[in-house]
Amino acid sequence: MRKCYAARLVVFGLVTWVAEEPVCWADWPGFRGPNASGVAETTGLPVEFGPKINVVWQTALPAGASSPVVTASRIFVTGAGERKLETICLDRLTGKILWRQAIAPMRSEALHQLNNPASPTPVTDGENVYAFFGDFGLVSYGPAGKERWRLPLGPFSNLHGMAASPILDGNQLYLVCDQDSDSYLLAIQKDSGKVLWKTARPEAVHGFATPSIFQPSQGPAQVIVPGSYQLTAYSVETGKPLWWVRGLTWQVKPTAVVNDDTIYVTGWAPGADAGERQNLPAFEEALKEGDRDRDGKLSPQEVPERLRHRGSWNAIDLGRDGFLDARDWNFYRARRSAQNVTMAIRPGHATGDLTETHVLWQIDRSVPVVSSPLLYLGVLYTIKDGGIFSALDPASGRIHRQARLPGAIDNYYASPVAADSKIFVVSETGKVSVVKAGKDWELLSLNNLNEPCYATPALAGSHIYLRTQTTLYCFGRP
Repeated sequence: MRKCYAARLVVFGLVTWVAEEPVCWADWPGFRGPNASGVAETTGLPVEFGPKINVVWQTALPAGASSPVVTASRIFVTGAGERKLETICLDRLTGKILWRQAIAPMRSEALHQLNNPASPTPVTDGENVYAFFGDFGLVSYGPAGKERWRLPLGPFSNLHGMAASPILDGNQLYLVCDQDSDSYLLAIQKDSGKVLWKTARPEAVHGFATPSIFQPSQGPAQVIVPGSYQLTAYSVETGKPLWWVRGLTWQVKPTAVVNDDTIYVTGWAPGADAGERQNLPAFEEALKEGDRDRDGKLSPQEVPERLRHRGSWNAIDLGRDGFLDARDWNFYRARRSAQNVTMAIRPGHATGDLTETHVLWQIDRSVPVVSSPLLYLGVLYTIKDGGIFSALDPASGRIHRQARLPGAIDNYYASPVAADSKIFVVSETGKVSVVKAGKDWELLSLNNLNEPCYATPALAGSHIYLRTQTTLYCFGRP
């Protein structure tokens, strides 16, 4: 339950304005807002904006790809500087930095060129903030910036570095740490930092999807985690796996969207599009063909030419020992046969493997690479690299309209967000398409931020909070 606070008195020149209704304490509490939905209940958002258009304020920030989170009076973001991992608090009204706290990294883990030590988005309960850094672990700060607790985690064996964000439900934090060895899901008591339970995810290798919460019509809530080859639901009370659906690709980045009784999930990974998949032989057969020294493993030179991985060896050598053992090969084999897909699941109150019984639909066309899906006003939206924007029927998966966003044929790492009958879609180079929501969506405007953008915007109080590579902007109508 989110708290509310009494309206503040705000003076603009000689005009005094008082809100007649209470404002929710955490308007945009974590990655993609309330339960990662990407949807805000606000109006009056600008259609045109940019570095010199409809800027309420702007504040320079250190490097980071985390998204801003918004409370009644504060904004939290993270950043990474020289040998420091920062959590930054800004005044929501002015953009002034109120405090910034830093911790020293415990290590410097390998990162994809587009990843960053401050990629995970923090989460707030309206007063306190909780931040995760792959080079350290979890840390929590109070309203004035005083450290409340820290929980060192790792080191992690993630080929591209960690990127999933913590989420908060009630008094518990949840963090998924999917990596090439020893993946797990954590539940942490938010006020003490105590680990309540830790559940192993042996089927999962490196992934980057932030969890979300599913509340069935009966029974306790569930933590929904998309990962390698399947989506899994866990009990919030015990961490026990309750049900799962197979059929996802091998490396999942988008967050699942929950709407009442239905869950929408999508996943794309290299080599898993239709026409790219390959059926590899079992490990025993591969050994017979290539294991020349008969040590029960395969070196890069021993893998038969027709079966060789065309990318990085470390991407399939999960143990990082220079050889493929049975686990490595089985992952590689499953990876080559995996499919990129978008699907809808209605789990009801069932348990166990629901793959054959509870999948409403699935499609393998125009699957987003990184961006999460958006369900808004009865339509499901996705954005794929190349600016391919799709509107789908959430009940059947049928495509209502699919077209490229004019002037924004680009890569997309930020996820679409929506409010005020508008959808905001941010490209890698800082092109922001504002789309009129609907089955037959139409482009309202194209705005240029003139620098790269990887963070998902936050929408709250008739304002857009948008982070570029160097700056946090607050956009609003005059």
